[in-house]
Amino acid sequence: MKLAFLSFLVPDYDAGIAFFVDVLGFDLIEDTPLSPEKRWVRVAAPGGGSGFLLARAVEEQQAYIGKQGGGRVWLFLESDDFAADHARLTANGVKFCEAPRHEPYGTVAVFEDPFGNRWDLIEFKAS
Repeated sequence: MKLAFLSFLVPDYDAGIAFFVDVLGFDLIEDTPLSPEKRWVRVAAPGGGSGFLLARAVEEQQAYIGKQGGGRVWLFLESDDFAADHARLTANGVKFCEAPRHEPYGTVAVFEDPFGNRWDLIEFKAS
């Protein structure tokens, strides 16, 4: 078995696609209409790994948009060129919460997506 993808709450499918595809540079894997209100939208980082199913939040889920990690970093975007990816994301309007820092495990900086979720952009040190 393998983890195929995770659901990611968004206020609107197109806003989710705009962030993941246009800002982060993810691939749009699928965008299939299921009904007038619902779509099956999958995105994945071009480097592989698990992707996300973008889930438009219904009324009772809207309070959880941007809070899926409980206010802490819960998503880790691995880079093989931190400086280049940090510069590209900054140019694309990503809000970094801190300056890049060097930790024993690698170079990292926290950023927030437009929905309020916190991510680490991280380049691990070579073993």
